[in-house]
Amino acid sequence: MGFTVGDVLLVAMPAVILVAVIWALTAAFKPRDTGLSDAERYQRELAARSAAHQAAQVQAATAARARIDASTRPSQNAQQQSQQDSQSRAALKAQVGASPGVGQAGYNGPILPNGQLNPQFALQLQGMVRSGQKIQAIKLLRHETHSDLLTAKNYIDRL
Repeated sequence: MGFTVGDVLLVAMPAVILVAVIWALTAAFKPRDTGLSDAERYQRELAARSAAHQAAQVQAATAARARIDASTRPSQNAQQQSQQDSQSRAALKAQVGASPGVGQAGYNGPILPNGQLNPQFALQLQGMVRSGQKIQAIKLLRHETHSDLLTAKNYIDRL
């Protein structure tokens, strides 16, 4: 009984093909690795860093804006400030000539106990600005309230 090369190939070839088909099917239906590729991982890290950077920028800008608003606004609430201005103007009109100025008896000083400017002092500053004495008004405000130059200038500019 002799085996020829053709007989061996006739038996071996279908076995090799069967093994190749089984391997291909197992590779095709094998569950994929659901982990992230390096590119996807990098993109997610980059997105997270970008979001963190943007949040930090927004927080810094908000804090800077709050500092600017605090230094330039005499009152945190613009509506409250306008009401105070209108009330102080009405009080001044009611007391024409009767309200004492800086250095006169009855003047309570530039800052009231609640931390706001005395309406009489604010009106005096406003009068100085309207009469063209802006620098003198800034100097007076700085002297009376011990505020820095930028805060005093910003306040006078808003009058």
